Amino acid sequence: MYNKYAYEKYSGDKNIELEKFSKDYIDFLSVSKTERIFTKNSVKLAEEFGFKNINEVKSLKAGDKVYSVNRGKNVALFVIGKEDLVNGINILGAHIDSPRLDIKQNPLYESTNFALLDTHYYGGVKKYQWVTIPLALYGTVYKKDGSEVEIAIGDKEGDPVFGISDLLIHLSGDQLQKTAAKVIEGEDLDLTVGSLPIKDGEKDSVKANILRILKENYAIEEDDFASAELEVVPAGRAREYGLDRSMIAGYGHDDKVCAYTSLRAILETSAPERTACCILVDKEEIGSVGATGAQSRYFENLIAEVMNLKGEYSELALRRCLTNSRMLSSDVSAGVDPLFLGVNELKNSAYLNKGIVFNKYTGARGKSGCNDASPKFIAHLRNILDEDGVYYQTAELGKVDQGGGGTIAYILANLNMDVIDAGIAVLNMHAPMEIVSKIDVYEAYLAYKTFLIKG
Repeated sequence: MYNKYAYEKYSGDKNIELEKFSKDYIDFLSVSKTERIFTKNSVKLAEEFGFKNINEVKSLKAGDKVYSVNRGKNVALFVIGKEDLVNGINILGAHIDSPRLDIKQNPLYESTNFALLDTHYYGGVKKYQWVTIPLALYGTVYKKDGSEVEIAIGDKEGDPVFGISDLLIHLSGDQLQKTAAKVIEGEDLDLTVGSLPIKDGEKDSVKANILRILKENYAIEEDDFASAELEVVPAGRAREYGLDRSMIAGYGHDDKVCAYTSLRAILETSAPERTACCILVDKEEIGSVGATGAQSRYFENLIAEVMNLKGEYSELALRRCLTNSRMLSSDVSAGVDPLFLGVNELKNSAYLNKGIVFNKYTGARGKSGCNDASPKFIAHLRNILDEDGVYYQTAELGKVDQGGGGTIAYILANLNMDVIDAGIAVLNMHAPMEIVSKIDVYEAYLAYKTFLIKG
């Protein structure tokens, strides 16, 4: 199945399975645009599949299914296997944060009778892609009394949307002389939220009207922005893409497409020989830092907790478990775009409709910052995927000197386990609208299931 197009596989019942899975993914992606919401929706789905909160169990045995949530922005799921944990576990790891705009802590101001919110972009973005499109506002506001207010505006029927304006073409002579990196500056990505004054003639009366609306509808004062986590994301649902409906267009495929397929794979796993795990993390787009990023000790500590509940914990046993574990770093790869062929070395590139993509290494230029996977581990993966008829391909992230990027692979490999990047080819990566192939999404799901059982 290596490096072949997968069209021929999908006819009859197989095509029905593909379309059903694609619909489920479109529905999930459309209502899971932020890390917190993705985590909540994952937990809801996990409980429907019989997973229990690890904090509510006193012991673990083979066949048990548990999950853990960290600070509302990580979720990890385990299906306990028949073997001792010291022999290692099979891990799927993906990230659930995506490039976006974050609202600053002191954001609201008025200018020329418009009320606006200051933003700070998150992750690697082409800033000009975020203007003149409908935007939604999601997040959480924590008040001083400890209460929590959920914000979700822009996606429900009847909701208003927001936006960032751009200069009209008629007056753009100077603007169009700038480079793409400068044509829209980061400090110009301010979100328009209103234009009506609360009382004509008063200073900052439009801002005052927005504060009135926030107080009446959400019991939020201006000072509450200081303890808020508000994210600006594209408004609207994910959609089928192309006349043949062979692709999916949506916000956040990077990396929610790998997170969802990994989640579905572990939800449908039972009675594995080795314990199966799926860990969904935050902060990958800014270096995997912080308490909810892959560099946190959360995951390592959680494995210790699982071992303890199974009666197997010791510091030495934990180290041996990590060393004997294997992981697929489930992250997307750059798909070949017919409009931009020059950035790829086509023999070593990812193509839509060829199945899951293995990146032996990512990094930049001289493999800087990468995890370089073991060839023995790759041979094992080839064998089990061929046995199960799963389509796969290998790729690099563009030409050697063109640029590059990283994933969480090297972070888990630092714990001395076998890790390789394995994900889905994407067009328009990091744009407000990204494109994936339905076939690749389904083949990735099948590959992840195979890995959890046979990996």
